[in-house]
Amino acid sequence: MDATKIDVQVQLSTGLAKPEFNIIGLADRAVKESAERIRNVLSALNLSLPPKRLTVNLSPADVEKSGSHFDLPILCGILCAIGVLPEEELEKYVILGEVGLNGTIVKTDAVLPASVWANERGMGIICPGDQGAQARWAGHTNILAPFHVVQLINHFKGTQILPVPELSTPNPQEKSPLDMAEVHGQAAAKRALEIAAAGGHAMLMVGPPGSGKTMLASRLPTIMPQMTAEEILETSTIYSIAGELGAGGLISKRPFRSVHHTSSPVALAGGGSDARPGEISLAHNGVLFLDELPEFNRATLEILRQPMESGRILISRAKRNATYPARFQLIAAMNPCPCGHLGNAAMSCSRAPRCAEAYQNKISGPLLDRIDLHVDVDAVKPWEMTNDSEPRETSADIRARVVAARERQLKRQGRVNATLDGADLERHAALSEDLTTFLNGAAEKMGMSARGYNRIKRLARTIADLRGAENIEMSDLAEALSYRPINRGKYGVKL
Repeated sequence: MDATKIDVQVQLSTGLAKPEFNIIGLADRAVKESAERIRNVLSALNLSLPPKRLTVNLSPADVEKSGSHFDLPILCGILCAIGVLPEEELEKYVILGEVGLNGTIVKTDAVLPASVWANERGMGIICPGDQGAQARWAGHTNILAPFHVVQLINHFKGTQILPVPELSTPNPQEKSPLDMAEVHGQAAAKRALEIAAAGGHAMLMVGPPGSGKTMLASRLPTIMPQMTAEEILETSTIYSIAGELGAGGLISKRPFRSVHHTSSPVALAGGGSDARPGEISLAHNGVLFLDELPEFNRATLEILRQPMESGRILISRAKRNATYPARFQLIAAMNPCPCGHLGNAAMSCSRAPRCAEAYQNKISGPLLDRIDLHVDVDAVKPWEMTNDSEPRETSADIRARVVAARERQLKRQGRVNATLDGADLERHAALSEDLTTFLNGAAEKMGMSARGYNRIKRLARTIADLRGAENIEMSDLAEALSYRPINRGKYGVKL
């Protein structure tokens, strides 16, 4: 998440050797190929390199350099060496960008974190013209965003002034085409989603095909509070590093990342040769939705355990380590068995319930223990879909309650209930003596772990916040326990 300073040093030297163009400093192939791109750019500008040895050093030499964003700073260094650009002026800027063969400056990754780094040190930034609006969000206006190398040269020669890029304003108020009012029935699942949104809790929905699990999950962002300015900047920085931030501006809506069950561990956690962020980081401050949970590779699912607790993930590779935020809200969905119709005598297969046990056992106990809400989602009857006599709450109605509950949490403890632990949990989710006795008895009967015990307290705290109550009551604790079942109820199969 933090930019690393690389000094681009260019030297023209004479000697007996024939003219050469060497890039040194642990540069990968993409960086070394910039030599050919720069030769063509200079030719397009009617410039030529002198018949000398040209050496470009990328310092510090023990840090691996990768990516095409070194094109523009190397080109600028060469233009300084041959007297086209003023070196003393360029030293005041952080420079990054890829160049095309005709001199166009192409957008690149990580402009936003580079701009933040430059602003913190009182420096300007030179970046591709398409990404000038991104750079403005770092808080400063000393930005040069040319679309062509000629524009940059003319700016420093005084024949053309590059304007400050306009700051595009994100519109989090833009209405989503999805709404909770479109969901028929499923009162229990809607209530669980409201609790999950209010406290930032993880949730698992279990039900037959077509019961609306995916429909419910996709509407969770419509009832979540809007992102704060800090969340917008942090999330947008991750997307900028991953190359998924558009030219217009920042990520102003909470991410919703729906991951296919064939995804690899690297796709979920992040990694590769350049240690890029994965889906769990791209879902930071938003929702990570895993449909068909048992169909995921078990090793892939186990990756979720550590970031669900810490909110961060460390990606360690042979040549690079990177730490990314991963404070996501996990929403998972699954069928009760492979055929999906366990408990339905007319449609279930002949292998039930044994096949269901094997199917559900694909998910490890430690992962399930980290999920606060376990909800059964029953199938909706076709004739209930046309029943419009029952009023259905809109996303705006539910969001109002969620926002009020979230504001109580932030005012009381400065963070959402799902992240409470240690002394903060004991102080803000305190139980009376009677409630403690009741919870201890329930935990013993249900075989609850210490982690599960604390998650019940967090969940009860959120339910009390939705009521606007200062203290947790028996009804809050009982409802929280109902989302942590011993078995799968009517299915009769442990989960």
